[in-house]
Amino acid sequence: MTRMRAAVLYGPGDLRIESRPVPTPGPGEALVRVSGCGVCGSDATEYSRGPVLTHLPVVLGHEFTGTVEAVGDGVDLPLGAQVVCGAGISCGECKPCRAGRTNLCRRYRTAGLQIDGGLAEFVRVPAATLLDVTAWGLASDTLALAQPMAIAVHAVARSGLSAGQDAVVLGIGGIGAFLTYAAASVGARVLAVDRSEARLALARDLGAERTLLAGEQSVAAELAASGREADVLFEVSGSRAGWDEVVAAALPGAVLVPVGIQREDVPVPLGSWTLREYTIVGTVAHAIAADLPRAVELLAGRADWADVADEVLPLDEVAAGALEPLTRGGSRQIKTIIDPTASRRRVARHS
Repeated sequence: MTRMRAAVLYGPGDLRIESRPVPTPGPGEALVRVSGCGVCGSDATEYSRGPVLTHLPVVLGHEFTGTVEAVGDGVDLPLGAQVVCGAGISCGECKPCRAGRTNLCRRYRTAGLQIDGGLAEFVRVPAATLLDVTAWGLASDTLALAQPMAIAVHAVARSGLSAGQDAVVLGIGGIGAFLTYAAASVGARVLAVDRSEARLALARDLGAERTLLAGEQSVAAELAASGREADVLFEVSGSRAGWDEVVAAALPGAVLVPVGIQREDVPVPLGSWTLREYTIVGTVAHAIAADLPRAVELLAGRADWADVADEVLPLDEVAAGALEPLTRGGSRQIKTIIDPTASRRRVARHS
């Protein structure tokens, strides 16, 4: 095959399904035949009001899995290997990279934002961004969830959350759902908070011990009523109201993790935060070597992920079926997966 179909973003609302030449991998690169690619909120942001991070035109998609089709010089990945992509491209030479914090690389780029990504039949990426997961034997639709799970794994690791501690996850969406699962998996007791009863039901299935429908009472009141004190509070919604809620619920010594990106400035009362000895922890993306293997391990620990992603869409439906619902805040699924080889919608296969 010498040509492929790809979803190329040219500007706000301008996503085109194009025929393009299949790229050839250079030294240190691999060509991946894409079998599944997730669509997330950052894709929707670029589609609706970008460019924010993208270098246009660009093939979107940074949450993808597939099989190795070809490799360049210096790459030892076997042809046909099932891989997941961490998407983050780091130099390996700067101070953060040498410390293993590759997500903070001084020359960091992301496949699907600054270079072409996985919403295409084929994608060329640095082999260092790929993890061979053939031995796990997981379904491709499940593996398409690895990158967002890695973001959750990274946030939990950054927070220092451990077994026996209490955590709050506010916002059970495309990252909050995985964060709930990752937090519960370390043995923490999780209180999940959301405006949707359906998403709270999902949070319980993912390991949340307790749930709170936003607006029924404050997080602080819920914690007090249950006799619990939150050690770590994750704000995932990215809303000012959500941040105010977790700050109000944080007792002295708590760790606050703003996972969701705030679109407006929020008050920073350093005096009171200092006196309460709060720890405010930033978290961004994930470190491939540290977080991606753990993400795949967590995905393998659950038999079925259909409650997170139950339907897979063809490439032609990226805009109408995935990006536009996310932009409106009305996506039916927690995670929408695109199969670039599919001609029509199909049921997701997770076993």
